[in-house]
Amino acid sequence: MSVSTPVRRLLIASPVGPLLAEYGDAGVRSLRFWPQGEHPPAGTRDEPVRGDALGWQVLRELREYFAGERREFTLPLAPEGTEFRRATWDALCRIPFGETRSYGEVAREMGRPGASRAVGQANAHNPIPIVVPCHRVLAAGGAIGGYLGAWEDGDGTKIKRWLLAHEGARVR
Repeated sequence: MSVSTPVRRLLIASPVGPLLAEYGDAGVRSLRFWPQGEHPPAGTRDEPVRGDALGWQVLRELREYFAGERREFTLPLAPEGTEFRRATWDALCRIPFGETRSYGEVAREMGRPGASRAVGQANAHNPIPIVVPCHRVLAAGGAIGGYLGAWEDGDGTKIKRWLLAHEGARVR
């Protein structure tokens, strides 16, 4: 019988809107863009309690990233997903700050050259955006592609453009 640890939640202000971080003892489980003005789940805090080392680390690393002081995250991650999705998310974490890849390039780097569509699906289901930098993956030819289920100039692609500009990445 396994004992699951309670999920802790933080609502974090950011330049791209509120972020809801969910984490437990094993690591960060999710980071979601939270709709401005909507009430978060009960028990959500805007600052971790004193003994919550991981909560303080989440808050510090995200603040440092948005302040331009952090290029790599060192947070322990505990996303739920299939083996292929977790392998894709690991590959995304290897894309350096300020650089981009296409879905096909990520698939080739994973040793799965025919899996660009599957990489795209795994990218779309990334539960920890920003930290697992799915925003660094572009469509073939360098087009912005989609983000958060939005295409063209929807809110999701505006956030993706902001993140890439923040990192100094070049996009069409």
